[in-house]
Amino acid sequence: MGYMESYKAWCANEYFDEATRAELKSIEGNEKEIEDRFYKDLEFGTGGLRGVIGNGTNRMNIYTVRKATQGLANFIKKENAADRGVAIAYDSRRMSPEFADEAALCLNANGIKAYIFPSLRPTPELSFAVRQLHCIAGIVITASHNPPEYNGYKVYWEDGAQITAPKDTQIITEVKAVTDYNTVKTMEKDEAEACGLYNVIGYDMDEAYIKALKKMSINGDIIRQVADDIKIVYTPFHGTGNVPVRRILKELGFKHVYIVKEQEKPDPDFTTLEYPNPEDPKAFTLALKLAKEKDADIILATDPDADRLGVYSKDTKTGEYKAFTGNMSGMLIAEYLLSQRKEKNLLHDNGAFVKTIVSTNMADAIAAEYNVKLIEVLTGFKYIGEQIKFFEQQGTYEYEFGFEESYGCLVGTHARDKDAVVAVMALCEAAAYYKTKNMTLWDQMIQIFEKYGYKPSDLSYTINNLSRRKSVRFTDILEEVARRLDREDSLMKARIATLDTVDSRTMNRYRRVVYSDSTRRLRRLSDPDKPDIVLPVRPGRYQVAFKYDLDTSSRNGNLRYTHYQFDTTDGTKGSFYYLGYIKGAQKQEIFSFDVTDPKTNEVRISLATSPSDKEKSIALRIDSMTITYFLPLREAADSL
Repeated sequence: MGYMESYKAWCANEYFDEATRAELKSIEGNEKEIEDRFYKDLEFGTGGLRGVIGNGTNRMNIYTVRKATQGLANFIKKENAADRGVAIAYDSRRMSPEFADEAALCLNANGIKAYIFPSLRPTPELSFAVRQLHCIAGIVITASHNPPEYNGYKVYWEDGAQITAPKDTQIITEVKAVTDYNTVKTMEKDEAEACGLYNVIGYDMDEAYIKALKKMSINGDIIRQVADDIKIVYTPFHGTGNVPVRRILKELGFKHVYIVKEQEKPDPDFTTLEYPNPEDPKAFTLALKLAKEKDADIILATDPDADRLGVYSKDTKTGEYKAFTGNMSGMLIAEYLLSQRKEKNLLHDNGAFVKTIVSTNMADAIAAEYNVKLIEVLTGFKYIGEQIKFFEQQGTYEYEFGFEESYGCLVGTHARDKDAVVAVMALCEAAAYYKTKNMTLWDQMIQIFEKYGYKPSDLSYTINNLSRRKSVRFTDILEEVARRLDREDSLMKARIATLDTVDSRTMNRYRRVVYSDSTRRLRRLSDPDKPDIVLPVRPGRYQVAFKYDLDTSSRNGNLRYTHYQFDTTDGTKGSFYYLGYIKGAQKQEIFSFDVTDPKTNEVRISLATSPSDKEKSIALRIDSMTITYFLPLREAADSL
């Protein structure tokens, strides 16, 4: 069925309520808008759903939420697990409570109990609740830190982690099999409650969650010792973190916690923020202002669903507030936890430290320092949660800590997803500990750099307002990054040349070679004399991360996952990964390459892309882009 046929069907089908049909009829004649809303079904991927709120098959609405839930319900019934129920949480975004109710009532209509929180809750508390209630699955209605017009739907399995293989593809198959909205079940809420199918989670879950977090505290006595002296500024970015973060800090004994009032209350429009992302320096404008007024030691911000944490801390030497990257805050927590556990004989003999492949290699050095196993997993925190499950099933390791470079980490095993609430607790406790040594968190970060052979460098740059220009090619974006890096006099320079686009048949041929033999060396795919990126290198792993926030009014673009291993003409051997693809509101593209035997001081990397079905070039509208370089140990840091 084409997009126009789908549009007309929605307008005529009485399954869709009158208000929906009336709104759709109001766009009659606007073919571009109709096409964008109906040219495809909103994709249910390994992370669930995410899209712009509105009516149509390619939008987040009560009908696409029901359809996804029907597929999930069908899978749960095939697993013979309908009696275990599903826990549901939601954030502060538009339509979040409504979407949560629709999911619950669809499950109920399929004979599956739903346990739903009475108001907004952090994503990590949902992970915790799935485990506490022994549910078969969990659902979180959230679009994390995306713009306000978005919402989303994430699925968790019985261990409390987001779905991984093979469950992810099995659930996706069931969701895709639901093609007729008329077959999607729902029921009235009063009836569901009367039948015992619709259940509201009690406040005792909050008590249990906070209690579990407090068990992770190592130096409670030190907090009480410096409680009168340490000052904390916190902002929940209008999201779910406000209540649990303030509660945990108060119960631990922190006395001077200042909330950014303008960002305290839930606000689905994120009125005070251009972008509710703790990675965005502009999002800290109000928090930094308050911190200067209060002479705060530390500034903390959680994203709207409170699973990611941004940090600033005062530099004792300059009095300035310094921003931490996700790698830096992760390493700060890791060093604090492992060193204190070792000192108190709490470190497991078979302890494990888990990181994603795109996260800093400083983690390797810290793991070696404390004699814990370093385990590297694919990008996505669900793979860290999965490792905890494997440890428990196989009896191999005890989880010590896990993190990813995109500002997420998990202290403890109470949840199986990143948890910014417990991260706040850990960082504030660390701040109290270092306060007794007349140090701030930034001072300690500098010591960590020195201890493990790194040099702190501002190697992350964000380019904003790109979509206010006309559409640009992928190479135009890379060239703009290079210009910005040159203008900023970065420690690492990038030179961008022409990006060669190859047809999908050629790309698929290379992809098959890579997957069939991971040890095969591939010659470069484009002209070696015209490389796309030239980077200075020394032995070690290098990672370049591009993060895009897309204006989805332009849906062109499709860059695929590829893993290349290569020999260069000068004898350099190595590999790089291209992870993810561009489609949706935000994606991260990773280039990771290892240099093992360089014969020169640079490696030349040529990229290959697969064009979209309708386009011969990669045309994107990108709102902002962040490029980050991750340096290896010692030699590279010293040489760049």
